[in-house]
Amino acid sequence: MKILKDHTLYLVITEEYGKGRSAFNIATAAIAGGVDIIQMREKDKPREELADLGKKLAQLCKDKDVIFIANNDPFIAKAVCADGLHLGQEDIKIYPLNEVRKIMGPDKIIGISTHSMEQFAVANSEDFDYIAFGPIFETKTKGYHIGAGDVGEVARIARKPVFFIGGINLSNIGGILKLGAKRIALIRGITEAEDIMLRTKEFKDIIKG
Repeated sequence: MKILKDHTLYLVITEEYGKGRSAFNIATAAIAGGVDIIQMREKDKPREELADLGKKLAQLCKDKDVIFIANNDPFIAKAVCADGLHLGQEDIKIYPLNEVRKIMGPDKIIGISTHSMEQFAVANSEDFDYIAFGPIFETKTKGYHIGAGDVGEVARIARKPVFFIGGINLSNIGGILKLGAKRIALIRGITEAEDIMLRTKEFKDIIKG
């Protein structure tokens, strides 16, 4: 299994927020800027198209030593040889963790989204490899946000890597890091940038300190 290091930048790619750019082009630019993990989150693409894109992204990430995560579906993740799978709270009702491990194998990374301290506490005690916690700030991708009040406590008690996500930008990331965050996940903060490579580098440099 690939190691999820500290000071890691995780990009969730969805073409919906890519300003007309393809997922592959976004990924290529972000990798050039130093991103560590890329997740393919294209919920509206047909399955065949999703598998094709996943194979291309998986190969790109493999060539550049970047971790590639598929979203939602363990069968797609396995088919494209992803390094891992990210599950939402609704996904684990369809694909329980033990079944996902059987489908994908023991060496794959399995992550879970959490949106409250209650959900975090459950995930923190289960066999997930990382936890996403958020949305911290207001964001177009969700109709709610939970604020930064629990960031410090989550960072303190986490038994596994935690990625803080949701409305994080260049003006508020510093406050999250001061609270103890070591890993940040982004969507629009990078995908909507005019210069994706430069914006990725800016975030990466801030996270590295």
